Amino acid sequence: MRHLLFLFMFCVFLFPLGAEALNLGEGLRIVRETGRDIRIARTREESAQSSVWAARSGLFPRIDVYANQTWLANQPAAKTPFGTMPTSNDRYYAYGLSATQILYDFGKTYSSIDAAKYALKAKEIETRRAANRSALDFIIAYYDLLEADKLLQVAGEDVQRYEGHKKDADARYSAGVVTRNEVLEADVKLADSRQRLLLAENLRSFRASRVNSQLLRPLNDPVQPEEVAKSPIPAITLEQAWATAEAESPEIGVIDAGISGQEESIKSIRSEYLPNLFLQGGYQYQENQYVVHQDNWSLLAGISINLSSGGGTRARVAAGKAELHSLRITREKIIDAVRLDVKNAHQDLRSSEQRIEVMKTSVAQAEENLRLQRLRYQEGVGTAIEVLDAVTLMSTAQTNWWRARYDAERAEAGLLYSMGKDLQGVYGVQGSGK
Repeated sequence: MRHLLFLFMFCVFLFPLGAEALNLGEGLRIVRETGRDIRIARTREESAQSSVWAARSGLFPRIDVYANQTWLANQPAAKTPFGTMPTSNDRYYAYGLSATQILYDFGKTYSSIDAAKYALKAKEIETRRAANRSALDFIIAYYDLLEADKLLQVAGEDVQRYEGHKKDADARYSAGVVTRNEVLEADVKLADSRQRLLLAENLRSFRASRVNSQLLRPLNDPVQPEEVAKSPIPAITLEQAWATAEAESPEIGVIDAGISGQEESIKSIRSEYLPNLFLQGGYQYQENQYVVHQDNWSLLAGISINLSSGGGTRARVAAGKAELHSLRITREKIIDAVRLDVKNAHQDLRSSEQRIEVMKTSVAQAEENLRLQRLRYQEGVGTAIEVLDAVTLMSTAQTNWWRARYDAERAEAGLLYSMGKDLQGVYGVQGSGK
């Protein structure tokens, strides 16, 4: 009866009442829609979009409206052979409207627009990178929770095995076959297994809270992850992974956009050496009873060129070139860092796969060994130490198997991320099952 009660309590903890079933694809969708890091990246993207519109403003006319009131100490007048003659009121107001349109500035405005567009592109890539990073964090947390479920299951089965041995030891002690020492040893091992079960429960609880945190749910909400039913990625060589990363890595994409934007900024600054062609028109009214027309329309076409800015333009060009050179060196550094990350992730995946191969038969062998040792002990030809060692080997084999399996899953996700693959696209469309 006690055994059945324990089994019931274990199942309740492993599959909490009211726990919401969660699959990986649905979790990734929630993270992409609600993730804090993604929302922060989107606000920066919106800011960059505003900079593009600000740069485009140079393509449109500048329109100014003004109005003013003037008070003069002396009324303006002109000397004539017949004496002085007033030319203006000593108090008057004026208002006007003017519009100025740049006709041609030798590419300055368009270069500024292109530079702003590249800055926007960099922010868009950073948003995708933030989304991918959040997806990776959730995938790892999801697999961690699945692993915690399996380790909790192993710990529960471990307790059952020690309870079974305790029952056998009690029976043999009652029959006078073994000493009290074997019963005490069985009690100690059982207590130790129950302690490990508590630790496994705490680990599972913490990992569930981490998943809830990423989903912006209350930390103590029950959650039951579904197993991920997906096809493994095709085998890929390190050289292929490097090539994919250099083509799709967001880190490289961001620095490339920065380089292109800096090149356009330098073009925009250099255009200040060249003239601007402009057209200006407007309307002005000035209160003056001494003139024939108090209001007038005007149209002005002209050219302007800055002959000297005190070396400011030349200095800004030099600063822009230095920044461009720095960005190009940074690109080389980033490529090396990306290749190193890819290699590390590739090796982690290969190592995990090799561990899985090693562990394929170990669980079955440990299970058979435990069965034989318990049978030998029950028949009086085996020792308690042999049974306890077999239980330990069984627990170790199961633990290593599940850790190797989920290490491989996490390593696969890490490799895809380091290659620049869209994890939402890879995992979000996958089905899930028990």
